Amino acid sequence: MLGLDKSGKGLVGIDITSATVKLIELKQAGRHYRVDSYAVRPLREGVVVERRIRQMSEVVEAIRRAVDHARPHSRQVAVAVPASAAITKTLTLPASLSEDEIEARIQLDSDKHIPFPFNEVAFDFQRLGLNARFADQQDVLLVACRQQDVSQLTEAVMQAGLEPAAVDVETFATERAFGELRHQFPHVGDDQCVALVDIGANMNAFHVLRGGRIIYSRDTVFGGRQLTEEIRSRYGLSFEEAGLAKKRGGLPGDYQHDVLSPFLDTLAQQIGRSLQLYYTAGRNPEVTQLILAGGSSVIPGLKERLSEDSGLAIEVANPFLRMAINSRIDIHTLASDAPAMLTACGLAMRVRS
Repeated sequence: MLGLDKSGKGLVGIDITSATVKLIELKQAGRHYRVDSYAVRPLREGVVVERRIRQMSEVVEAIRRAVDHARPHSRQVAVAVPASAAITKTLTLPASLSEDEIEARIQLDSDKHIPFPFNEVAFDFQRLGLNARFADQQDVLLVACRQQDVSQLTEAVMQAGLEPAAVDVETFATERAFGELRHQFPHVGDDQCVALVDIGANMNAFHVLRGGRIIYSRDTVFGGRQLTEEIRSRYGLSFEEAGLAKKRGGLPGDYQHDVLSPFLDTLAQQIGRSLQLYYTAGRNPEVTQLILAGGSSVIPGLKERLSEDSGLAIEVANPFLRMAINSRIDIHTLASDAPAMLTACGLAMRVRS
């Protein structure tokens, strides 16, 4: 159930972050997807901290509100544990081992692969095929995390009246959604590297992808909530009003110089630092494109500032560009929310034909 679910049934992706609950339901329509339902509902600060639920009742209520608004056809849900909570390793095992034998071997050698007691572990694995160097060996992807991280997410889903069908890892969901984003950038080849910066409320996640796979990641504790709080306190707005003003602008004249510019300076410096660390981490390929995602990626002036500092082409993520949209969905609202929907979209893309 962790990360590598092979179910053929359609799933609703639910992404629970420190600021919102995001829900999306996709259906396959030929070779593409159709957005059948979606919703975003806010969470009070402190309800979810660093992707871990602190106030279960409030998260459950937010999921219920999202379901009431979206009215998804499916009740089966995929959720994700944070990458920081999961262990992923590629094991090399004899090619003759069956799935039952692989599971037994992982349990036997768990102390070699998993840094916490096995009785506290949820794990899954997937065969990757024969080893490139040794024909009598196979590569097996192992994913593991603490059972309590899985139980917390599935409990929230069940209390909201839904059925937890898969627990994924955020990075896997991001890679899956990136398969749709790649069509926004036809000039970027499979062998070229793309940086994806997901700017959330309290964190920004910096990933470098090559061939659709994440090869480098770095998280920084800084996000859009800092700007929202500064707007709220300076201009006497509610938190919701400040969040809207952050995306739309139109605040008094001192906003640009005294509030927005210092925020953009700090965020640009942190993204630049992540890029520098990527290059110094080894003989890594050059990044040729930078993609912005997350709820704060649409802040006016951010795209231009990052382009100026990095010299890279900057685009804002929209995984729905090639998808059909159900007529009951407001396409303008969906487009506005699209950069923040990557994880939820990747979870819902478990849909099979």
